[in-house]
Amino acid sequence: MTQLPTASSDHGSGNIPHNSIATTRGHAATQSGDATGSNEYLTFSIDSQDYGIDILSVREIRAWTEVTNLPNTPDFVRGIINLRGTIVPIYDLRVRFGGGRTTPTSMHVVIVVVAANGTFGLLVDSVSDILSIAERDLQGVPETGMEADYRFLNAIVARGDRMVSIIDLDHLVNQDTAAQMEQIAAQQGSGAVAQA
Repeated sequence: MTQLPTASSDHGSGNIPHNSIATTRGHAATQSGDATGSNEYLTFSIDSQDYGIDILSVREIRAWTEVTNLPNTPDFVRGIINLRGTIVPIYDLRVRFGGGRTTPTSMHVVIVVVAANGTFGLLVDSVSDILSIAERDLQGVPETGMEADYRFLNAIVARGDRMVSIIDLDHLVNQDTAAQMEQIAAQQGSGAVAQA
């Protein structure tokens, strides 16, 4: 798979080459240490809201495929896939952010990321583009009084008429859920889950 159907920054149709992720990683690493203090973020949308994650956390962008459902897991856990021998849980970000359950279509995208609590996939509506954002442009998130388990954002940035919320992947999944997913992965083994 070299390209995925995605939404462009104006929410029209466009394409982001899958290869651009690997190419951009080195560029982002260079930029993060330069004088401008900028980093690159992969942006995506859920219900017309724009979000971003550090490009260095992204391992793969793939079209939605069916998952193996799991009982007794949080609502936002859609299931697991076998990604080249690695069991990867898939999380529905719409549910995690307090919305309804996503009804995936062929246009939905899974972003596979690596964070402090392991490797997991994020089910989103569409991938938009890659933004280079200077640290000075990142604004703090207003205090909402939410419990720690629901503080998923670490910054907000304005880009034209867009507001992009930067997600803190290390807090998106708590340690209890991460440990549960690791245990399930160990029990399932690569043979029990359909290849993705």
